Amino acid sequence: MAEPTPYRSTPVFDETSLPAALQAAHSIKADSWGILEIISGSLHYIIEDSQETRLMTTGDRQLIEPQQLHHVTLVGPMQMQVHFYRQKPEIEGD
Repeated sequence: MAEPTPYRSTPVFDETSLPAALQAAHSIKADSWGILEIISGSLHYIIEDSQETRLMTTGDRQLIEPQQLHHVTLVGPMQMQVHFYRQKPEIEGD
C-alpha cells in the first residue's frame, strides 16, 4: 500500500515565526492526522491529557492523532513543519 500523501503542509516555522497558537493547547480536526517534522534544532512536544513530553530534535517526526490536544514549546533555534493527512500515515516506530 502506498504511503499517503499530505493534503496540506504548513510553512516552515522557526523560533521567530512559530505561531502562538501552536504554543498553546490545540488539536487537529477529527478526520485528519498530522506529522510534526523537526528540520533543525529542537523543541518539546507535549500531549495535554497525559502531560507526556517529548524532546524532539533534528530529523524527528511525531504522529499527531485526530482531536488530541497538544502543544509545542521552544527550546532554542529550530525549524519545523507539520504535514496533514486524510488517512493515518505510518512513521518509523509507530
